[in-house]
Amino acid sequence: MKRTWMALVSLGLLATVGCAVSPTGGATPASTGAASAGAAAGMVTCDFRPGGEPAKAVDLPNGINVPASGTADMTITIGGQPVHLTLDRAAAPCTVASFESLAAQRYFDGTSCHRLATTGLFILQCGDPTGTGRGGPGYTFDDELEQTTGYPAGTLAMANAGPDTNGSQFFFVYADTDLPPAYTVFGHLDEASNQVIADIAYQGHDTSNPDGTGVPYADTTIGSVVSG
Repeated sequence: MKRTWMALVSLGLLATVGCAVSPTGGATPASTGAASAGAAAGMVTCDFRPGGEPAKAVDLPNGINVPASGTADMTITIGGQPVHLTLDRAAAPCTVASFESLAAQRYFDGTSCHRLATTGLFILQCGDPTGTGRGGPGYTFDDELEQTTGYPAGTLAMANAGPDTNGSQFFFVYADTDLPPAYTVFGHLDEASNQVIADIAYQGHDTSNPDGTGVPYADTTIGSVVSG
């Protein structure tokens, strides 16, 4: 069976700087911005739009008076190993709000990372309870790209199916990767945590996708995503 996924660009699109994959496979300009100014200082309003069948039932995140400064620390347990995340509210307040909401509702618990790339791209993609790359939370929200300038090792970013189609799928960049600035960067990993992801990548994948990526051989089951 042919496998499809919430698009993180294929290897052939690496040179198409400034564009993202559209749902029909063409290229469209990358969108910027996701939030409007909120009434309270240091806050924004986010547009979380219902759409599609959720892979796992969750409530919409709160989009009113979302914090837009500072950082948030979280720990995601993958294959039994802790991976520490620093989420950047200033760069991507709506993305961070969505991720925190999904984590609090245990949306990610018990899911596995479904896509590993070890050539050209150096990413581990997660966040789909169906494990197919097609699943999402039943809502979408806009890109936040104003501070997305590159994808060095240790980057945490959103996968998407084209401009302004963010949902629940995200990816870790475990080695410097050349991607167009079309995928919202919303946090980073410390060196030890990035090594956990790199060690998973070192164990390889099953090359089950047409572009040469595949399901990781290593255990990537997410046990929990918690604050701190």
